Amino acid sequence: MTPAELSRTVLHAVCRAVEDGVLDAPVPESVSVERPRPGGSGDYATNVALRLAGPAGQQPRDVAEVLRDRIAEAPGIASVEITGPGFLNITLGEGAQQALVLRVLEQGSDYGWVELTGEVAQPSYRAEVRAAVVADALRRILGSQGVLVRTSCAGKADPAWVELRVRIEAQEGRDHLPADVTPVPADDDATTLVRRLGVDAARWGLLSAASHDRPRTGDELLVQQESNPLFKVRYACSRTRALARGAKELGFSRAADAHVDAPALTAAIGDYPAVLASAARLRAPDRLARHLEATADALLAFQHTVLPFGDENDEKPMAAHRSRLALAEAAGTVLAGGLSLLGISAPEYL
Repeated sequence: MTPAELSRTVLHAVCRAVEDGVLDAPVPESVSVERPRPGGSGDYATNVALRLAGPAGQQPRDVAEVLRDRIAEAPGIASVEITGPGFLNITLGEGAQQALVLRVLEQGSDYGWVELTGEVAQPSYRAEVRAAVVADALRRILGSQGVLVRTSCAGKADPAWVELRVRIEAQEGRDHLPADVTPVPADDDATTLVRRLGVDAARWGLLSAASHDRPRTGDELLVQQESNPLFKVRYACSRTRALARGAKELGFSRAADAHVDAPALTAAIGDYPAVLASAARLRAPDRLARHLEATADALLAFQHTVLPFGDENDEKPMAAHRSRLALAEAAGTVLAGGLSLLGISAPEYL
């Protein structure tokens, strides 16, 4: 169950409580779920009871009691616990991880994408290289969320932006509406960035910092070590492919048959659709970059468990190895998909 699916489950429980007459409050348009904070428990938590307590004229814990049983009845939910002033902490049922992995592997590069919504966006960016790259990433991310996007440059576009994989779609005159994509500018132009860093490192440097922060375009982006976030993300992605090749040589393939004890990696994979939605809504590609870093950290901490140890006379592949391989390949799907949306390549070997 993804965070988006869980959010709908909680919202459905609110609707049922209102329909049953035990909760007198307006039904919100959406409900947020997030990882539990310190002191919490379970896989996810929601503050919906605290939000509804005021309009309902009840104490938050009383509202939480009303919602707890209704949420717990939903398929895929193992238990629901009330903590603090009225937070609902939700533990997913057994099989949820396997279902998530299967969904990712079946959907492949479409995982996290949604169907066309009919929404149209027309980001206009300042005539500057960082703004152009950010707008291009927004075009890709918004498109993944079902939005029809056409970008425009509020000024004269630099043809060299094409070297950074920017699609220059339209240029407007000075009388056009003010640009709405205006990150802190880069110090260098596109030609200088490509010559000094290459396309992938330049794009990462321009996108990985929040728009109100200066871009990170120093030579550290060329360091071939995990201290370099770009290298770490691309390396983690290539490692998932190496694991698949290694498994093939050992004569086994992925199969999400058993639960794998890897909560950080499972959470990173499951949260990916919500991260894409948030990056699109907030016009913030850096959110996606940070999530890819977290996913890479989790994968690299987990990778050593995937393949059996030793040569043909030692440990043999078991169901656990097949399930771990499936989880690792799902992580690779997220890493490759996220890099693609940032306009960055995901090499097979690194």
